[in-house]
Amino acid sequence: MSKVILISQLSLPYSKIGSWTTLYQNYLSSNHSIDCIVCEQPDVLFEYIKYGIVANSFSLKLQKKILKNPYLGYLKALEKMLDKDQKFIIQIIDNFGIVKPLVDFLEKLGKRNKCYIQFFYHGFPPFYGNFQSRWFFEAINEMVLLTHDSYIEHKNYYTVLPTRFSVLHNGIDTQKFFPLSQNKKLELKIAKGVATKKVFVWCSQDRPKKGLHILLDAWKCVFAKRKDIVLWVIGCEPKDPQEGVEYLGRIPNNDLAAYFQISDCYLFPTLCHEGFGLSLIEALLCGNYCIASALGGVPEVLQYGKLGKLIENPHFVQDWEYAIEEFLDNPIPKINVPIDLYSSKSWNAGMNAIIDNTQKFF
Repeated sequence: MSKVILISQLSLPYSKIGSWTTLYQNYLSSNHSIDCIVCEQPDVLFEYIKYGIVANSFSLKLQKKILKNPYLGYLKALEKMLDKDQKFIIQIIDNFGIVKPLVDFLEKLGKRNKCYIQFFYHGFPPFYGNFQSRWFFEAINEMVLLTHDSYIEHKNYYTVLPTRFSVLHNGIDTQKFFPLSQNKKLELKIAKGVATKKVFVWCSQDRPKKGLHILLDAWKCVFAKRKDIVLWVIGCEPKDPQEGVEYLGRIPNNDLAAYFQISDCYLFPTLCHEGFGLSLIEALLCGNYCIASALGGVPEVLQYGKLGKLIENPHFVQDWEYAIEEFLDNPIPKINVPIDLYSSKSWNAGMNAIIDNTQKFF
């Protein structure tokens, strides 16, 4: 049976907050199919996993500079794991730059035909131009996307697409992110001083493509009519004071669930083609009604409006104003989210299925 090697640009376990690193940490702490990890030295090691630690010596830095190969340390660590007669499944996550050096390296060792390369892409739109992409899709064996809509985008964009595809939705720890009873929710709202208010949340890094500026403009218009609301902004430094807006700064991921469980509505005004949106499903599974841009993988995540409100014109301030007012004025029926939808449990099972399917024919 093929061994599975994960090449990670970040050390695993990862000590800081990350999206895909959290997915893998949940996975590698349960029933997983990863045999080896190639990465830089982590603070602690996962049990029962073989590590190929990427060296960071002066001599290696010199070699990387001379050979113009920033991935040399990864390739040297990988080489020590490639037994002579064994077959390998090599997983890469969002690292487009390593693919060509890796393929050239495997061909030089005479081991390319013994290695099946799975590339996990956490974006949404095609990364390469139409003609520039052909070497990449011929180099890898399989591309794993976050949504079927992303696959359709790739299929329609490229005139030649010579590789296998799979889809694996993101998943979160539903032991942390889950809805509270109404009594418990009210108790926490009282503790936060928002018992009489509808609580809205925005959570992201403060970059223009995340749409906070659009949301704040809409909020001014809504708050001029309604005072029984508050917007919690999580993940960025305070901006100019604005009525009805509270900046909570950066909150550790382990503490984030409590804020989503207290809040009533999650606002996701992204202005880019998000691959999936982990914070969106975290808020959804904590019982929030979600209002989100109809861009990228978001419509599929919200099941095309079944699990929330999609804004077809997210660059229009008025559309956010109207959607927020609609939520406040019209009682929203409770959305029943299937218990295993977007859970880490379903992600783990999906990853194992992808690996199992590969091992059957490779």
